[in-house]
Amino acid sequence: MAALNIKKGSTSHSAYDLRDSHSQVEASHTLAVLVDNEAGVLARVIGLFSGRGYNIDSLTVAEVDHKGHRSRITIVTRGTMSVIEQIKAQLGRIVPVHEVHDLTLEGRSVERELALFKVAGTGEKRVEALRLADIFRANVVDSTLESFVFEITGTPEKIDAFADLMRPLGLVDVARTGVAALSRGV
Repeated sequence: MAALNIKKGSTSHSAYDLRDSHSQVEASHTLAVLVDNEAGVLARVIGLFSGRGYNIDSLTVAEVDHKGHRSRITIVTRGTMSVIEQIKAQLGRIVPVHEVHDLTLEGRSVERELALFKVAGTGEKRVEALRLADIFRANVVDSTLESFVFEITGTPEKIDAFADLMRPLGLVDVARTGVAALSRGV
């Protein structure tokens, strides 16, 4: 194993601080976009991402103002700061878009996701699945003699952790809504 080439006394910080500060680091960002609720708006927003090769990790859409016919699109994407700024600028230029907020940069936010898990098993695996569901505060929304369907809400990390624990117990299928997010405070 080769030794690290670090100059003695070059830093009093962790070795993790030695990476190039000029390099562009990709990070996950949650964007909230307020749009007119009209035909084709979602296709235009998604087209912006696909046309430029950007990936969408999560996408949720719902009408939030029935009288004003406005919908909120919540998008989770990854990119360098320059890519995220470019995405926000391009979203803002689409005519039916009223507001674009980067919840990741604007302060603390609350993010939640809903998921359904179908777990098949008998005996001890069935009992263990119920025990873990109780720990994760998942609700049983359907039950047969061979399987359960659990409903769970939480952060994407919580949903991932629950899935990892259910796999060896007989996880059959998963349906996830995607992230819904709001900024905290007023």
